[in-house]
Amino acid sequence: MTSIVSKHAFPELFSRPTAHQFGSNWDSIAVARIINDNSDVARTPAFLFLGRKEAELLRANLGEAWGEESVTSFHQIYYMGLNVVTVDVDSYISTGGSKGIRKPKSSGLRLAS
Repeated sequence: MTSIVSKHAFPELFSRPTAHQFGSNWDSIAVARIINDNSDVARTPAFLFLGRKEAELLRANLGEAWGEESVTSFHQIYYMGLNVVTVDVDSYISTGGSKGIRKPKSSGLRLAS
């Protein structure tokens, strides 16, 4: 099964249940936990998938911080380092994709102990 979201295909997007049920306010701590639960030492998720309800909660939250006029769409919006993608369902939140964490290259210098 492949889900179509924002003109991109994401395989098995809805095979997992929503990661959190929001109340009437955006919960940054819950989102941080979702991201952390789906991360490991070498990889972090690349996308934050939000249903319509969650997208509106995030929009209101960002609007309070930056002004409503600054959050007119989620085109090229990143939240906690993840690209926000709105999915066409009433309520949903999950992460997906994968991005590697770059490790610094060694300079080749050795420090004497």
